[in-house]
Amino acid sequence: MSAPVNAEIGAALGRFFHGGSGPSHTALSSAFAQAGYGEDDPYDGSFPNKERRVQVVVAAAARRPVRARELVEAILTQLRVAGMFDAEFTSYHRDAVRALQRGLHRIGWQLDDAGYLSPLGVADVATGGRDALDEQLDRMRRASDDPALLIGTAKDLLEAVAKFVLEELSAPYNPKADFAELWYLARSRLGIHPKQVDASLPGASVIQTVMQSAWNIADSVNQLRNLQGTGHGRTLPTGVTAEMALLVVREACSIAEYVLMTLDRTLGSSTI
Repeated sequence: MSAPVNAEIGAALGRFFHGGSGPSHTALSSAFAQAGYGEDDPYDGSFPNKERRVQVVVAAAARRPVRARELVEAILTQLRVAGMFDAEFTSYHRDAVRALQRGLHRIGWQLDDAGYLSPLGVADVATGGRDALDEQLDRMRRASDDPALLIGTAKDLLEAVAKFVLEELSAPYNPKADFAELWYLARSRLGIHPKQVDASLPGASVIQTVMQSAWNIADSVNQLRNLQGTGHGRTLPTGVTAEMALLVVREACSIAEYVLMTLDRTLGSSTI
């Protein structure tokens, strides 16, 4: 994964400081030094302005990206403290937030509405990513804006959940398997495929319908993401309202949570 810095990110972060707005020069100096880019800061005590300082230091991080994420995180921390991600504050700048989210999304990162950064890929299931999956679920449940971006994130989350299930159950799968195949294998291994419901159970047909509906939602998220176009993820497909997109995303979160809870029970680690 590339570091969360490039010219666009520098410009987007700089917008928060346009015209002298945003955290102080002192706060910026602290953020740059904390991340190890203090020597790249051109500030001489009066020049250049804060917007330009951010652009120059982010450009330096793009050339030497070893601690680039630390730099972006440090700047974001200062922005959050200044209330620049809080819509109730006068310092909130919605256009700047959206511009930064777009830029980060294009290079594989996501920024939630509260100003917290995370990889777009959700979790590295090869090394165990349950904490990251739970964190991502929590963030998506709290998200209330930008449904087009959330659809892409929801698809990534659901795919990561399916892979995580298969990894945890030591179930082999083709690394090139598509979304539908991964979910079929994960559901089958967990015993939550409609065909696995005991037909003699009371309400079996209803249970089958619920299980099939869960898959239909997951599949719809995948299809909507594909309609948005790989790498773009910002425009809702024609006919899909923002309200509908958010509904689909929230349902996807519920499905992911259900699957992870079922995995816990299967592994004997459920606390319920």
